[in-house]
Amino acid sequence: MIREQLKSAQIEAMKAGEKDRLAAVRLILAKLKDRDIELRTASSVPDDDTVVVEVLQKMVKQRRESIEMFRNGGRDELAAKEQVELDVIDSFLPQQLSEDETKAVIEGIKAEVGAASVKDMGKVMAVLKERHGSVIDMGKASGLVKAALN
Repeated sequence: MIREQLKSAQIEAMKAGEKDRLAAVRLILAKLKDRDIELRTASSVPDDDTVVVEVLQKMVKQRRESIEMFRNGGRDELAAKEQVELDVIDSFLPQQLSEDETKAVIEGIKAEVGAASVKDMGKVMAVLKERHGSVIDMGKASGLVKAALN
């Protein structure tokens, strides 16, 4: 389980004195705790790894946006700090599919659901997220699906 990996990484970072890694792991654990609290009132709770992957993907997206804004604003030191956090978060995510693999999966789903135009994008995206949501960046996948349906 990813959550167990995070807890052991926290202990390892403490013992090794890796302050940046420890801070990033603690940040991830705090976000997970927030998400767990949100899910207490949910009618159905997804399995733990699914929750963890969703939280990590959201954090990755936030870090990438922050890095871009900091670089555009000339704040390279803050961008570097965000990059360190991004690298730590990425290390806990399952291996992501490459762009070529993603395109192949999209083509398979497109044929399976009979998608012919951009109007069918929702169908393709729903199946894609359901089957491969943990190993595909859905933001990038959206553009690839749109290109495949044009």
